[in-house]
Amino acid sequence: MRRTILTAVLGLVATVALAQGDPVVMTVNGVPVPRSEFEYSYNKNNGDGVIDKKTVDEYAELYANYKLKVAAALDERLDTLSSFKEEYLMYRDQQVRPTMVTDAEVLSEARKAYDRTKESIGPRGLIQPAHIFFRLSTKATPQEQERVRQRADSAYNALKGGADFAELAKAVSQDPRSAMRGGLIGWMQPHQAYPEFEDVAYSLQPGDLSQPFLAPDGYHIVLMKDRKQLEPFEQLKDMIVRSFEQQGIREAIAEQKLKQMTAGHESLNKEDVMNRRADSLAAVDPEMKYLMLEYHDGLLLYEISNREVWDKAAKDEAGLRAWFETHKKDYAWSEPHYKGIAYHVKDKADVKAVKNCVKNLPFDQWAEALRSTFNPDSVIRIRVEKGLFKPGDNPTIDRLVFKSSPSSVSASSSDYPIDAVYGKKLKKYPEDYTDVRSQVISDYQEYLEQEWVASLRRRYPVKINSDVLKTVNQH
Repeated sequence: MRRTILTAVLGLVATVALAQGDPVVMTVNGVPVPRSEFEYSYNKNNGDGVIDKKTVDEYAELYANYKLKVAAALDERLDTLSSFKEEYLMYRDQQVRPTMVTDAEVLSEARKAYDRTKESIGPRGLIQPAHIFFRLSTKATPQEQERVRQRADSAYNALKGGADFAELAKAVSQDPRSAMRGGLIGWMQPHQAYPEFEDVAYSLQPGDLSQPFLAPDGYHIVLMKDRKQLEPFEQLKDMIVRSFEQQGIREAIAEQKLKQMTAGHESLNKEDVMNRRADSLAAVDPEMKYLMLEYHDGLLLYEISNREVWDKAAKDEAGLRAWFETHKKDYAWSEPHYKGIAYHVKDKADVKAVKNCVKNLPFDQWAEALRSTFNPDSVIRIRVEKGLFKPGDNPTIDRLVFKSSPSSVSASSSDYPIDAVYGKKLKKYPEDYTDVRSQVISDYQEYLEQEWVASLRRRYPVKINSDVLKTVNQH
């Protein structure tokens, strides 16, 4: 019978821990939490750099709440969702696959690649040429080819006359990438360029300059900067291994191993192999065991918290409004605010026109109404700043609403010289919950969270073993 994800992740956590003398620090809905699991989470979340550190007792209550939410998620079978399975298995595989590959196997692949490269290079070795290039189309007429040849000859004559190769390459070469580096192409091996180019380049010794020659892409003048044979493997192995690691060599090796392990076995698939590997790691590596458990439970926690608290609060408009009306005093301001617009127009008649445009509309529809009425195309008739402003937020509102000092800077300009405002001054409280929506949502979410945890405490039994809790990090 195929094993489930939950079995693969959790199967050994409690039983192995207990068998190794790992006492139970708490039991949540009948599921024991061994001390080692609690210590892993406590130490991870209360290490250096954590500002709000918790005592062991404080953290035990938080961890019990965490496990209660996971229990609720399991009861709702959120672990059977395809989205959960896919994300968890992707993370699980990211942790497990690299453990299937040894450093010796990576080094072996690096050696194979080196040997292939050395065989490809052969006795001709590596060269480091620089060139000056004159492009020639394959459809060039004889006259055009002659003009390009003459340009190449002129450059060659200049070089023979003492011109600096790098400076001339920067000035006239039509290979922009190498021209920026004074014509330097970089190290090359056989079969990386046109045969016509390689035949000439490999005939040169360091310091030799070729005459202009024609290749399929145009005329070249080559200066040989250096030559060498490929360095010994020991000298290059660290660089090759680093490059392979960056390219995901361990993933490739692991995938090949999985294919070999399942080839010819109809009853065995990759998921079975990965489940067994994950179980074997969990049995010997507590860090890996609890890391996978943490991710497993964290995904469940995110999904059920989103359903019960975060998304629920954000979308419950009636609940948000009721919460705001009940707790309106909590959102009182220490200074007045202005809910409306500051606007700037060219024509005095537009001052009234703007007010008439929005005066009977809900506040959240003002922006679109003004845009479609006054700025429907590329012609900008008015400029508008809309929002909830306190003193200091907007110079026009400061001057016209809050009656700040006349020295305040106006937002008007020569293009829009007339400033005006429209809206209402709110002396102490927001007019509507939408004025402080983010704060109301946060408070409402906190309320829903508390109510939810309280209901979970009533629904599922929680037992914290205080004697074992006292031994956390003390054994």
